[in-house]
Parts: sequence; structure tokens; C-alpha cells
Amino acid sequence: MPKEKKEELVRQVPFWHHSIDLGDGVVTPGLASLAQLEAAWERMRPPDLTGKSVLDVGAWDGFHSFQAEKRGASRVLALDHYVWSMRKDLKHAYWQQCKKEGVVPSAYHLLPRVWDAGTLPGKTGFDTAHLILGSQVEQLVADFMTVNSEEVGSFDVVIFRGVLYHLKEPLRALTRLALFTREVALIETQAVYLAGFEQNALFEFYETNELNHDVSNWWAPNLTGLIKCCHAAGFRHVEPVWGYPPATAPGAAASIHRYRLTVHARH
Repeated sequence: MPKEKKEELVRQVPFWHHSIDLGDGVVTPGLASLAQLEAAWERMRPPDLTGKSVLDVGAWDGFHSFQAEKRGASRVLALDHYVWSMRKDLKHAYWQQCKKEGVVPSAYHLLPRVWDAGTLPGKTGFDTAHLILGSQVEQLVADFMTVNSEEVGSFDVVIFRGVLYHLKEPLRALTRLALFTREVALIETQAVYLAGFEQNALFEFYETNELNHDVSNWWAPNLTGLIKCCHAAGFRHVEPVWGYPPATAPGAAASIHRYRLTVHARH
């Protein structure tokens, strides 16, 4: 595809969350830069994906799906429904306005101008990148929490980045994650650190928009909480691979520090 055509197609997408290299010097203008996303990919410490099957939960514009394909995965399935059902440009503008005014946003799926599960306006970026890349990544519009696990099947590697803290039932979510995972789940999540309580299994609960002014955030575990929750969900081995202990963690007890944590969970 000529460079000019690629640029034209990219411009037609109202909002890009991911920056994706489409070749010929064309990179989508994502909210997250290409350098940031590539660094985040490396922080997940993915195994060699050559010949592996990969499930990308919460695919957004597909950066991680296409990256897995690029790294030699034999099969990649991108799964999403929440983001794909939103007008991401309107949602982002609404979120910014609420943040500026100091008000709690309404749940995004309750906003008629933002939410449209029928036409999937938030999937435009994924579809455009998929087309330009000539990708073989498969796609499934479904809710991770309700999709039939037997129909979807299991995968060697499951990417679960930036998903857990958006789900109301973390133990049930991790139990479902175990069903989809054959070898390893790469779990990256918002986490908390409370000095003096490292051995306690803790979760911080967000009633509304306490975390990043975002009403779609619900829970953040500490490392022990995440490990024990993964064990209860069916994973036998859980290894922290990035983020712990947080470099700027406070020394005083009763001072909560929020950070990003990545673990590998295996059966």
C-alpha cells in the first residue's frame, strides 16, 4: 500500500490510543507514544513467541496483538468489546472535561453519544491498522468476563495488560484468565504498596474516580494480594518481573504508594 494511502487511512480514524508503526515512516498518532508502548512491551518480559498462540485481552488499537504477530506468534486473537464500543474521541474529551471541572464522570457505557455497541466505533483504529499491516491477527468482539471459554479455547500466552483494575470482580477475572492460559499469563496492573504490610494480601478499592480520575477503575492489589489471588484462581507459580518494589515507595507505614506491577502467572 502506498505511503500516501496509509496516511489517508490513519487520518480518517478520529482517535488513536496506540502508536503503531505501519511502515514507510507512518506511525499512528496515539495517546501513548511508540517509545512508551515498546518500553511497556519489554517490561512485560514476554517469552519467545515463535510458534506460540497468543490471546490479547483488551486489545484497544491492537499494538500488543500486532507486536505478538511480529514476534513470530503462530496465532494471535485480539479480544475486546468495551473500548471497541466507544467513541474514544468523545470519551476522552468527556474525561478531560470532568477532570478539569473536578466532577465524577458518569459510567461511559451510559452516555448515548459515547457508547454504541452496535457499530463499534472504537474498533476503527484496530481495523485500520489491521488492514494496512496485512495482518492475520484474529479478532473477537466479546466481554472477557462472559465469553464462553470453551469456545474461545486456551492459548500458550495471554496478554492481560491494563485490564485487571478495570474489572469489578478480580478473583473471578483471574479464575477466568487461568482457563484461557496454557503456559503463562502476562499480568500488568495498577498496584499499591503499603510499607510494613508487604506480607498482607491487600486490595485498594475505588468507589468512583479516585484512581486517575477514571470511573472505570475499581481495584488495585499489592503484590501479595495479587499472588494469593492468582493462586486461588488456579495458577501455581506467580513471579514478579517488573515494578516491585516500586522505586519511589515511601518508607513510612500507613503511606500508600500506587504504581504499576507486572507478574508472570503459570500453572
